[in-house]
Amino acid sequence: MEIVLIKALQFVLAISLLILLHEGGHFFFSKLFGVRVEKFYLFFDPWFHLFEFKPKHSDTTYGIGWLPLGGYCKIAGMIDESLDTEQMKKPAEKWEFRSKPAWQRLLIMIGGVLVNFLLALFIYSMCLFYWGEDYLSPKNMTHGMKFNTEAKALGFRDGDILVGTEQGDFKKFDADLYRDLSEAREARVIRGGKPVTVALPGDLNLLDMIKHVPRFVEPLTIADVDSVVPGSIAQRIGLMPGDRITAVDGRAIGSYNEFTYELGRHQDMLEAAASHDDSIAARRVAISYVRKVGGQPVTHAATAMLGDDLKFGFTVSMFSDKDQFTHVSYGFLESFPAGVRYGCKVLSGYVSDMRYVFSAEGAKSLGGFASIGNMFPSVWDWHTFWLMTAFLSIILAFMNIIPIPALDGGHVLFLLYEMITRRTPSENFMIRAEYAGIAILMLLMVVANFNDVLRLLGYMN
Repeated sequence: MEIVLIKALQFVLAISLLILLHEGGHFFFSKLFGVRVEKFYLFFDPWFHLFEFKPKHSDTTYGIGWLPLGGYCKIAGMIDESLDTEQMKKPAEKWEFRSKPAWQRLLIMIGGVLVNFLLALFIYSMCLFYWGEDYLSPKNMTHGMKFNTEAKALGFRDGDILVGTEQGDFKKFDADLYRDLSEAREARVIRGGKPVTVALPGDLNLLDMIKHVPRFVEPLTIADVDSVVPGSIAQRIGLMPGDRITAVDGRAIGSYNEFTYELGRHQDMLEAAASHDDSIAARRVAISYVRKVGGQPVTHAATAMLGDDLKFGFTVSMFSDKDQFTHVSYGFLESFPAGVRYGCKVLSGYVSDMRYVFSAEGAKSLGGFASIGNMFPSVWDWHTFWLMTAFLSIILAFMNIIPIPALDGGHVLFLLYEMITRRTPSENFMIRAEYAGIAILMLLMVVANFNDVLRLLGYMN
């Protein structure tokens, strides 16, 4: 429960900040061009609100709604998600949105997206300035990588050390590595100390590479116990630092990757358990491990009755002592171009991956509020929090500029049409478009959050 609360607090704080600044972008340009803003709200307020006030001599009412699906800045003389058409029946006033030149209205509409994108670049820059950048280059992962069946069919072998593709060397083991492999015609690896080239088709499905269990490629982690939690199940069955796990339920394993995969089988059994006996069977795990005694390996066996979380209570070292981490520090002025490059790279990758959303498997991968909240760490970490906030800010900017009516991008599309053709779309058309846009957004929101429910119930990975 504590973990859920910590994740929820981080999500609410991040999304509240982003909504306020996004709507603040619309507010700023509206005020700059003398357009009246009637309401400025964090969250929506159908039927009632949690908080509201209107300063003296101000045209704007500020408040907090109860429905945390976004926020809004109600601009006078504009058909928006409030669908307030009464004002549009009256003669246009000079302080209304519809009375302003098209270029001013365009800036008002892109104000929120502009603020979100610039905010993300600023946060990335400040993170690089304050914390710097730490990463382990794949070519320095001396244990190599663990590949799944599909990857091995292409020519990869467990223990291969990924170096790069024809496009260049890999910098980090992250989403960009998968993305590069999916588009590459060849991959360069170190195998047994020698350089080897693996031919690739150039059109691997990125979504499949990441979603398959086990994944296409993961850093290979040796199943050596690094530490044991006091009072844990691992301690009770006799595991000690330095022990190497060699089998689970009689199946030989050669890495910690395979160990976690075998535990995944038990997780599937536990989720499918139809009786108490089934649950007991799913939580019973037999392991074999080797311990060096007097320099000689001695094999031991133990059976553990795990809890519902299927945790033993030990850790392994992800990397060997030979692995070389790289730390890059940035000065204050250096951090800005570095942050811009980082943010643009994140945006480019996100836009590139959007094509998978329009596939059946991509639709299943859509996630709602629970999925977004789970992206935050289970402990409060400011570095991760700000990186996640910047990422969400980029997503918010991109999603809002998509030309769907009811989103900023829809309004921008109609404004560009007006600027090019010198014709203004009719009020009836704008109202119908707004309704259609809201329907599309509601459908996407229902699908995304329904996917979260299915994942929670165990019907979807």
